[in-house]
Amino acid sequence: MSWNPHNLPDQTGRTHVVTGSTAGIGYFAAEQLAAAGAHVVLASRSIAKLDRASEAIRGRVPRAEVTTVELDLASLDSVRAAASALSLRGRIDGLFLNGGAMETSTDRLTADGLPMMLGTHVVANVALVEQLLPMMTGRIVHASTGFVRRLRLDVDDVRAPQRGFFRAYTQAKTVTELYAYELDRRLRADGAPAASIVVHPGVGVDAKTPAREGVYDPRTQRRRNPFTPWAQGKDDAAWSAVRALTDPEAVGGDYFGPANGRRGLPVRLEPLAHTAHADADRVARVWTQLHELAAGRIVPAENASPRNL
Repeated sequence: MSWNPHNLPDQTGRTHVVTGSTAGIGYFAAEQLAAAGAHVVLASRSIAKLDRASEAIRGRVPRAEVTTVELDLASLDSVRAAASALSLRGRIDGLFLNGGAMETSTDRLTADGLPMMLGTHVVANVALVEQLLPMMTGRIVHASTGFVRRLRLDVDDVRAPQRGFFRAYTQAKTVTELYAYELDRRLRADGAPAASIVVHPGVGVDAKTPAREGVYDPRTQRRRNPFTPWAQGKDDAAWSAVRALTDPEAVGGDYFGPANGRRGLPVRLEPLAHTAHADADRVARVWTQLHELAAGRIVPAENASPRNL
């Protein structure tokens, strides 16, 4: 179909949950979904930021249906509490797993002793999905990155430490894709109504992102980004996820992102072989590890800090 992000399919009567929705791509995905008529649940750890994001959306979409739930992805107790609150809705049509700490230090751990990247970008999402599956009637959308294509990592043990931010982030998103595709295979096998879809946003930068009162003011942005000349704003970077959530023709196992990998309209891309078609035994090990970590049954590997390598 011809996809127009400025004329989305009507979402009236649908409920979409967006994590990490108080800034950046998550905020703009929520705003766009609300403009299409959806009831949007903003999920983030800061109540003050949730309030500001809600007000910003209502400022752009006067009749927006927006509610909030407190969710700290660095705490599995918080994830379980948020999932319990969300389950009271009875039905969830879309879940955009966008949140995650962009932590440059690989030594920082979550409240559960997990590396911050692994814990917030993957394990927390596994715990959230597991608890919300009975309410899911639509799409579970997983945020990945183009780095997974550029730096191929064949993950066998999700707890294996990575030296430096770039490798830690890429490993977390590689595991995200492994989990997302396996989740879809299992949903299909069970005949479940939910579908699992992977997206990557391209490159979104602050310098090209429009202002939103209480959420983002470009006049306060001082950090230069070398990607700016060929990147897009974070409003446009949200399009891949919004398409995955709302396109009537999207199906489980799809992979959406800009055709050129950087910016532009999202298209259906060929999933990456090393994540979508990884060795079945490897995927089974990753799946088991993630669910055991999400349940608190296993802990990170000994001497997991990169400084010990």
